[in-house]
Amino acid sequence: MLTAIVGINWGDEGKGRMVDLLSQRYGVVVRYQGGNNAGHTVVNDRGKFILNLMPSGILRAGTVNVLGPGMVIDLEHLCGEAQRLREGGIEVTPENLKISDKATICMPYHKLLDCLEEDRLAGKKFGSTRRGIAPVYADKYMKKTLRMGDLLDLEAQAERVADIVEWKNLTVEKGYGHAPIRAEEVMDWLRQFGLPWREFICDTSLYLDQAAGQGKDILFEAQLGALRDIDFGIFPYTSSSSTISAYAPVGAGLPGRRLDSAIGIMKAYSSCVGEGPFTCEFFGEQARQLREAGGEYGAATGRPRRVGGFDVVASRYGVRMQGATELALTKLDVLSALERIPVCVAYEIDGERVTEFPSGRRLERAKPVYEEFPGFGDVSRCRRREELPQAALAYIAYLEKAVDCPIKYVSVGAERDAFVEMF
Repeated sequence: MLTAIVGINWGDEGKGRMVDLLSQRYGVVVRYQGGNNAGHTVVNDRGKFILNLMPSGILRAGTVNVLGPGMVIDLEHLCGEAQRLREGGIEVTPENLKISDKATICMPYHKLLDCLEEDRLAGKKFGSTRRGIAPVYADKYMKKTLRMGDLLDLEAQAERVADIVEWKNLTVEKGYGHAPIRAEEVMDWLRQFGLPWREFICDTSLYLDQAAGQGKDILFEAQLGALRDIDFGIFPYTSSSSTISAYAPVGAGLPGRRLDSAIGIMKAYSSCVGEGPFTCEFFGEQARQLREAGGEYGAATGRPRRVGGFDVVASRYGVRMQGATELALTKLDVLSALERIPVCVAYEIDGERVTEFPSGRRLERAKPVYEEFPGFGDVSRCRRREELPQAALAYIAYLEKAVDCPIKYVSVGAERDAFVEMF
């Protein structure tokens, strides 16, 4: 069974929590795109863990975790993340973590360029996490990066690093007027943070192909959501990689195999980190209350998330883009305090009611059309479908019909057992 867990909306839907829950059924968990520009928060019996690069399966003993060739890896961040996991009693070894030799290394100068450009844009910024993601993906497609496999013979890369640094300084020094990058400092960084990972680096495509051939179940873990996809998201306010399920086999290193299923994750309301159109956004006290109730702060950046009511238009589009075969609805418990629950059922654009997700300037002009549903009280102790209040079941049933995909799991808390399996 090859399954992808993907975000339906803008990211921050709770994918890490669901991967942690479902990984007990899978022998292998793979991250297939992105870098440390987003975080997955998981709460289990050992504590609270925020994962940026590591697959969420790293928290389960016996699960093999893979960083695929579609990823961009900040070595320094990876070292810090592994150290925090080990301090929390989680093993990180070549037996339970395998890193693709084809994954791209995110260098310090990529982060520098990210920051320099965001500062230059000022009020027109894209809302970057300033972690170098756009610059490193740009360099990947210009074929001017190092890959993890290059660490296996690092000293042979010195001349190539010098050539890349010379090219980069045309932008850093002569473009932005910043102090130049030094090639030897880059090599020192690679030695310090890259060499410790040599035993973890391998041909993960071969490993995964053999695992699939042996009938092992593989879970592909996405970062962010459909609306941040480089092609199908709210361009240009997107990530720089493909966040959709169709890319999972490619980014994982199994381009010749097909997914058996795609589990889409969406919240019982909406949240969004970063810039760009967010039609259903709440403001003022209404936003503050929902943000605090849901703990809506970015796991990677700590930035307050923008929040709003559930967006049917965006979610239906996300389900279609992801090819979701079933859904997990997260954070239903956060709505427990609301007497009336607002849902964005359509957009109004230039006086016209719109039910299909638009793009470009039309999306920027969209205004939400809300309907309200009855509140349902505290659901945090529910563990079975029959324990959910009728109003909660009605809300779930409406969302399921509205986005045209069955909701199989409903999360009612952050803990591992705080969920209801609907069928």
